[in-house]
Amino acid sequence: MDTSLKNKFDSIIFDLDGTLWDSTHSVAEAWTAGRNQVDYVAETVNAEQVAGIAGMAYDAIYEVLFPSLSPELRKDFMAICAKSELEVLADKGGILYPNLVETLEYLKQNYRLFIVSNCQCGYIEVFLEKYNLEHYFEGHQCFGTKDRPKAENIKDIVNDFELKSPVYVGDTLGDYQSSMKANVPFIFCAFGFGKVDEGQIASIENLSDLKELL
Repeated sequence: MDTSLKNKFDSIIFDLDGTLWDSTHSVAEAWTAGRNQVDYVAETVNAEQVAGIAGMAYDAIYEVLFPSLSPELRKDFMAICAKSELEVLADKGGILYPNLVETLEYLKQNYRLFIVSNCQCGYIEVFLEKYNLEHYFEGHQCFGTKDRPKAENIKDIVNDFELKSPVYVGDTLGDYQSSMKANVPFIFCAFGFGKVDEGQIASIENLSDLKELL
């Protein structure tokens, strides 16, 4: 493992889905429950489809998965599914990636930790509360807070917490592009949902690789 990145950063900003956990099965279940509450949605959703849209802005997801809906019905359905999503995740959670807690424990000793995700409001909070992880993270930002792109939310975290040398850790091309727009170096999680061929400062096969890398 390349150790040239040690002592280069003061903080780590994490993506959530495909980086810290896999919630696709619970989210698919929640959206199916939402679909069963209405009579205007023909499309079905499974975990594989949820994985395929990982990293997209929350509203854009519904445009991709439910193209037959009018903007008004899509907005209505999104609100129904958002509520169902938080309820299901609070109950069943997702799948934490291996060695998550011990990796956060190690990183917390030397870095300030944050989360920036393209999810709805409440989603990051459910993740943190479900697994008692709040004390590892100093702050977080999501698409639902201000309806802004991920790059802007990364910038907000950097500015609001006066970070000097942050690095972003994510698993999709969108994560990489957002970190570049925010002028933050990017570490690619090869175990996640996406693919990044070039531009990252490092790639990891497991979360615990960060313990050696950083």
